[in-house]
Amino acid sequence: MSFIIPADHPSLPGHFPGRPIVPGVVVIERVLDAIEAAHGPLGPLRLPQVKFAQPLLPGEAADIVVTGEAPRWRFRVVRGDTLLASGEVCA
Repeated sequence: MSFIIPADHPSLPGHFPGRPIVPGVVVIERVLDAIEAAHGPLGPLRLPQVKFAQPLLPGEAADIVVTGEAPRWRFRVVRGDTLLASGEVCA
């Protein structure tokens, strides 16, 4: 699943003034959207492991790669060959 967070996203003002970056929680929200699109609605979740390796800037395209099956999925968020974030989601 590909996504772009537009420069006018409401989470960006103040995160960080003069050089906005997409907040991690917005990236994780897109990861959960990708899992739900493939596997249906999710109940309560845990994220036992999440690592943010590089920032995502507004307007940049990123791809989400999800592996695994319920109740545990691994994910990677990449921009081209660059790893932006990775981790695990558990239902």
